[in-house]
Amino acid sequence: MNLPQTPTNFFQQLRVILVETSRAGNIGAVARAMKTMGYSDLVLVNPRCADALQDAEAVAFASGAQDILAGATVVGSMAEALERINFAAAVSARLREYSPPVQTPRQFATQLVAQPALHAAVIFGNERFGLPNEVVEQCNALINIPANPAYSSLNLSQAAQVVTYECRMAVLDRAPGAAAASVRQPGGDASDIGFQGEAASLAQIEGMYRHLETALIEIGFLDASNPRKLMPRLKRLFARAQLEKEEVNILRGIARQMTAGRK
Repeated sequence: MNLPQTPTNFFQQLRVILVETSRAGNIGAVARAMKTMGYSDLVLVNPRCADALQDAEAVAFASGAQDILAGATVVGSMAEALERINFAAAVSARLREYSPPVQTPRQFATQLVAQPALHAAVIFGNERFGLPNEVVEQCNALINIPANPAYSSLNLSQAAQVVTYECRMAVLDRAPGAAAASVRQPGGDASDIGFQGEAASLAQIEGMYRHLETALIEIGFLDASNPRKLMPRLKRLFARAQLEKEEVNILRGIARQMTAGRK
């Protein structure tokens, strides 16, 4: 039987990041979920289990996906996990007051395959506590799986399976050559935005936020001792825009000019 061929470059677009995972078995199960859908880039941030990638439970639950575990990376910070990433989506059943735009897994997947220049990450939190607000606010999107509202609790690997399945289906649903089509938002059209530049990386955007915050403090608009929710609101605003590299440079230039005469 001839199986359908899928473009491998799309499966290199997506990184799965697990933050402070408690059970090694869940890490192995996520590796299995990823491999069944064709994805392999797995990063662990401060796993709470010792030798997480070699743990017997992780290996057992990987069940044939030990190569994903062997190729996984363990890091000590979100900054390291997000290196080379220019679009990050936090996965959470809990909506946040100052979250970035909310997407379903299908909407996220549609955007991913429609913008081949994206190097995206989906971020899953600890099994019990989920993701902290500061990680969610750093992301471009929040993925919320539309489960039964009376019982929406998914196991970590189940959530990873849903997201990676939708990403795989989005690849398979696109006709050959259609991946070059450019859309800015799910359901959008290239004509809606005109020229589309290089997406800014998460590191570039975080640097811009720090620069802007410093400038706002210097001009007296932001009270450092009582910041309230100004920066989370600004992060939410800019997350909706999906900033390009040149746009980040413009905003940093504005921040620099705001304080130029005060030195």
